[in-house]
Amino acid sequence: MCTKCMIRIAVIAVVSTVSSSQLSLAGASQQQTLSAQALELVKGFGKDLKHTLVSSMKKDGPAASIGVCNLDAPRIAHEHAEKSGWTIGRTSTKLRNSANAPDGWEAKVLAIFAQKKAQGGDLKSMQYSEIIEKDGKKTFRYMKAIGVAKACLNCHGENLKPGVSAALKDKYPDDAATGFKMGDLRGAFTLSKPVK
Repeated sequence: MCTKCMIRIAVIAVVSTVSSSQLSLAGASQQQTLSAQALELVKGFGKDLKHTLVSSMKKDGPAASIGVCNLDAPRIAHEHAEKSGWTIGRTSTKLRNSANAPDGWEAKVLAIFAQKKAQGGDLKSMQYSEIIEKDGKKTFRYMKAIGVAKACLNCHGENLKPGVSAALKDKYPDDAATGFKMGDLRGAFTLSKPVK
């Protein structure tokens, strides 16, 4: 092979390597940008949900606030989704509302969160994102862990007041979302958005 041909092959190899590295960096940069956007959406959704729930608890008590979670949480998620163009929700392995059941990807991430929590991981900073491809379409998926806080124990704890237990049986006959302790992994916020 002549020297000119070897140089051309070497240049093509270098250009190919640089191009695939740039694509890899571009993908990582896109994922970081989308993760930051998702985290901001989680903060906004979480803040609005917490405000609505705590206000209801102060005004009407925990038993009456179960209706807030039943009706207002999906509405608040929908409002944030409409404004942002993202799909926004919550999921868990211990469900209260079967409409929030995790899909396969979410179940995998919840298992990762549970393992990290068991190893001493901090739920406040626990998040996971990935760009997945299904049927030729790419989707950015993101989850942020939800830890059990003091206020959560009113309706998700081990020792519920009789009025709370009765309200849960009425609204959620198949409820499995009790028995939690402070700091447990309650579930996760789950967001997704189509990407190119």
